[in-house]
Amino acid sequence: MTEIHTGSCLCGAVRFRTRGKLRDVIACHCSQCRKQTGLYYAATNVQISDIELEGEENITWFRASDFARRGFCRTCGSALFWQADKEDYLSVLAGSFDQPTGLRVGKHIFCADKADFYGLPDDAPHYAQGSPGLVVAGSS
Repeated sequence: MTEIHTGSCLCGAVRFRTRGKLRDVIACHCSQCRKQTGLYYAATNVQISDIELEGEENITWFRASDFARRGFCRTCGSALFWQADKEDYLSVLAGSFDQPTGLRVGKHIFCADKADFYGLPDDAPHYAQGSPGLVVAGSS
């Protein structure tokens, strides 16, 4: 049986439904992610073909780099998505999924750039920058 997960922004103007198993959450502590969310970016990936969006007209896309764009609800401001250029997946913020998710943190990236007011409490691997095999800004 195919896993189905649903989620939304805070106000419900943007809703989504995914099909298939979700990747472990990657927690990104870079300054861009921190400034967008107020803490760090915790996201899983979904193939574009495996996500259905409702209220897509309520998504504003912001290009914070020449590599990717970030999607958020234009009504309530909820950060929802990160999409690398020319990739066939969409990173979806883990906190936007309805419970239960069954998700777990798989790794922390850009730990060298994390804020000074919190620690990294779990046992997931920590990387100073990106991690092997992971597409991130600046990778080729």
